[in-house]
Amino acid sequence: MELGPQPLDAVMKEMKLSNHDLATANANQLTHKTVNKARKGRQLTKRSQRKVIDAMNAVKGEREAYQLEDLFTYRGR
Repeated sequence: MELGPQPLDAVMKEMKLSNHDLATANANQLTHKTVNKARKGRQLTKRSQRKVIDAMNAVKGEREAYQLEDLFTYRGR
């Protein structure tokens, strides 16, 4: 299911981050493919969404800086 570009995409563009930056940001197994799906609005599982959120928080350097509602317009299945 395609849900259109997500807020994550805009935040990453604003911060000038690439998919690679996010994939390597923390210890969770987050792939470039998952980041790309997240940005384009392909439906992810809750677990994958959590990994993306954790990576964004690691890049920003603040724990819990971003929440699900800040980066996605839907809840994972």
